[in-house]
Amino acid sequence: MATLATAIGNQREQKASPLAYNALLLFTCLYYTRPEDLIPGLSFIPIEKIIGGVALIALISTLASGRVKRKLPLELKLLLVLFVHLSISIPFAYWRGGAFATVFERFYKDIIIGLLVTLIIADFAQLRKLLWVQAAALVVTTIASIIIHRTSEGGRLIGALGGTFENPNDLAINIAINWPLCLGFVILARGAAKKAAWAFGILAMLMGVVLTYSRSGLVATVVAVGLCLWSFGIRGRRFYLIAAAVVLCLAAVGVVVGTPHYLARVESIFGGNVQGSLDNGSLEARKELLELSIDEAVHHPIFGIGAGNFGAATKTWKVTHNTYTEFAAEGGFPALLLFIAILYLSFRNLKRVRAMPVYRDNPEVGVLTDAMWASLAAFIVGALFASYEYELFPYFMMAYTSVLYRWCAEHSKGEGEVEKLAKIDPWQRFHAPREAWKR
Repeated sequence: MATLATAIGNQREQKASPLAYNALLLFTCLYYTRPEDLIPGLSFIPIEKIIGGVALIALISTLASGRVKRKLPLELKLLLVLFVHLSISIPFAYWRGGAFATVFERFYKDIIIGLLVTLIIADFAQLRKLLWVQAAALVVTTIASIIIHRTSEGGRLIGALGGTFENPNDLAINIAINWPLCLGFVILARGAAKKAAWAFGILAMLMGVVLTYSRSGLVATVVAVGLCLWSFGIRGRRFYLIAAAVVLCLAAVGVVVGTPHYLARVESIFGGNVQGSLDNGSLEARKELLELSIDEAVHHPIFGIGAGNFGAATKTWKVTHNTYTEFAAEGGFPALLLFIAILYLSFRNLKRVRAMPVYRDNPEVGVLTDAMWASLAAFIVGALFASYEYELFPYFMMAYTSVLYRWCAEHSKGEGEVEKLAKIDPWQRFHAPREAWKR
């Protein structure tokens, strides 16, 4: 049986280069803040591609050196299988060029992110820092959007940034996904100033959801807030959160009732198009798109109509506004089943962490595990109303759960080795590396 010193030595060998990790941090920050949309002239420099390339090169060099010997988790293997399946489906696509561009110019980035996060992050401290960067960046993005306050027709808030965050619905759902992480950092923050800063951020994010008038974002946010209230407030017995939730709920009702257009949009969730909801027939249109996507999936069950081809094949030139049916239509049922399996395994990672002693003994692990659980649940709900199958953020979350579970499993095993050495050989216990006792 290997000694604890050997185990710790192996873990040291598995640490990736600081360059790769720092590049990943910077890439995450740039992805969620997009400074090129706010700083004139910066859009001409492909910053994200440069930083992403640096991280990838650093990862490749680390792998080539043999320093990282981690096995790929099952969810990442399934993601690679999904990539292969979408690649094989290209010759069967309605528009082969569009399918090729979607798979090798968009979806391949999800694979890279999954590999980078899973293989580069070595311990919980690095994971926590990456989650902090992502949550803080989304707070900045939301506040910038509110300050700039660009609106679409009907007064809906448009994100200050381009890409995914410019669309009001996409901005709102991204807020819903990251809101639990921000609340987690409110709980974990030390000092009144830090807690106040994070609290201001989560209030700004809730305001951002309201200003977007997004029904899907509202539903996803309600799911996230409800799960956080249950995990942190009721199960965690943080009664001040329950009191704050009651106040916020009353304030939210007042805002909704006092905003006729938003109230009409909320009512339309249950009653279809309501006068004054600024819906312009979008509910009926989305219902038709949903039916079209199901029909395409049924008639092309194995390879689908090709990645990114739904708009062209149906002549609607729109996405389905449903991640699951779009995957089924464009990649066939194998793509849908693989995606659902990846989500299931991500939840299973968190469930397994909750069953470990470290979840109960380490407050940071417990809080961030529950926050990630709420974030994933918010994404699953949000994905029912929007097409996110080729975006980066769901695969960020998938990789986070993999890293968290791996570290917790290694941590628990390390503690077990310490206990065994203490019982069997006090001399080895005395000489065990100091890092082992700090873990």
